[in-house]
Formats: sequence, structure tokens, C-alpha cells
Amino acid sequence: MGHGRRVILTRPSSDSQAWVSGLQAAGCQVLHWPLIEIAPVHHPALLHDLVTNAATSQAIMFVSRNAVTHAFAAGLGFDPHSGTRYWATGPGTQQALLEKGVFAERIDAPSADAAQFDTEALWQLVKHRLHADQQVLILRGADADQSESAIEGVGRDWLMQQLQQAGVPVTTLAVYQRVCPRWDDAQRTSATTASTDGSVWVFTSSQALAHLKQLLPSVKWDAAMAIATHDRIAQAATQMGMGKLVVCKPVWKAVLSSLESLT
Repeated sequence: MGHGRRVILTRPSSDSQAWVSGLQAAGCQVLHWPLIEIAPVHHPALLHDLVTNAATSQAIMFVSRNAVTHAFAAGLGFDPHSGTRYWATGPGTQQALLEKGVFAERIDAPSADAAQFDTEALWQLVKHRLHADQQVLILRGADADQSESAIEGVGRDWLMQQLQQAGVPVTTLAVYQRVCPRWDDAQRTSATTASTDGSVWVFTSSQALAHLKQLLPSVKWDAAMAIATHDRIAQAATQMGMGKLVVCKPVWKAVLSSLESLT
């Protein structure tokens, strides 16, 4: 089904193996060029803040698989006897929670056949079971250069607004940081070529687009082809001038199906 299409995955390395394997098995030529590197947060109070806030939260939202990995690595544990709910917006994050021992019945996440995996879909699941005046803890990533894209934060900010309007206090903690990779001249040349040679770029984060612009500030993207896994990411790609662009769900099979729309 991939028909030898050259696909460039920009997801962090920790999130990409299933995508690489699936697309390769379908006949795609896959290049993995992570545009976000994930690093731990070195904060002496992180463990204390995690444990203290988790103990008083009615729900803990993990914005990504990396949030799960780094929160548990920092000392967060799963208490089977508490009533805390665990929120995830996508199947990857949900699977990461299961792998850490969180009971499936304690996880709230959009179903596998949901139209989209995002905070809006999650909100429809959880809004009727919230308790006012009992906090929700959001575990997220921070950008090393402190220049998070406005679009990247829209989903989380939207959810925070819904919670606050419902009388629910919100606490956020950064449990990992997102870093722009360092590219040598050869990598920059290859990426510049891929902006015009028919390669299909796959973007699962608007921060990846911001990093790409930072790495290749003079490249024009009007001849490039791209797949974005959310409308907000597509908005960032459009602002960058991406030529041909389609939007699909953030699962590799949806990416594979979307390749047929790009010729």
C-alpha cells in the first residue's frame, strides 16, 4: 500500500518504533528524523511536587507517552486503592499507562475508533464526573528554549479553561523537556532536498514544525508535501507555507491511508 513512498517521521525516538515498523511493512521508505528530542527535567523538588499534587488530585492528565515515562521515572506511583483517574488523549499514552501498571478501569481516554484523539474528545468523557474544588494535575513537557509554540499549547489551555469554568482548580507540572535537535550540514542538506523531492513529511506536533523552521530558516516549503495529525498542527504547517497538506488521526495506519491523497 505504501508503494515505496518516501516518508519522513518527525516524532521523538521514544514514540516512533511502531510507526516505523508499520509503515516499512506496508512498503514505505521511512526516514526517521526526530524534530523533538526528549530530555528529563532536572528539578530538585520534582519528586516532592509530583507526590504531593498527585495525592490531592481527582485526576492526573498525561499529555503524551513521554509524560508517563518521565513522571513514573521521577517517582510517581500508581495507588490501586485511591480513586484518582488517569487521563490520556491518545492510544499511545493510554498504553504507556497500562505498561506502568495503571488499571484499565482507572484510565479515561478516547476510544480507538474516536474521530480524533485530543483534549476535546477527552473532555466529553470526563466532564460529567468532575468534582468542583478538587484539583486536576496536568503533567506535560517544557520547551528547553522557553519558546513553546502558541498553537502547541492551545489544546491544553482549552482543557484548563473548561476545568476552571467548572470550578476545578488546575496544577501543571513539567516532567520532561523538549529540545531542538542539532543537525550537521549533511542533515540540513538532506532535509532541504526533501522539501522538494516528493518526500512526505509527517508532523505530530506543531513544536516539531517550529524546530524545523529554526533548523532551516531560509527554506521555502511551498513545494513540500506533509501530513499533520491534528487541525492545530495543520494550522502551523500552513503558516509555514507547506504546499500540499492533509490531516489524519495520529495513528500510523491513518498516515498510510493519507499517503494516497498526496501525489
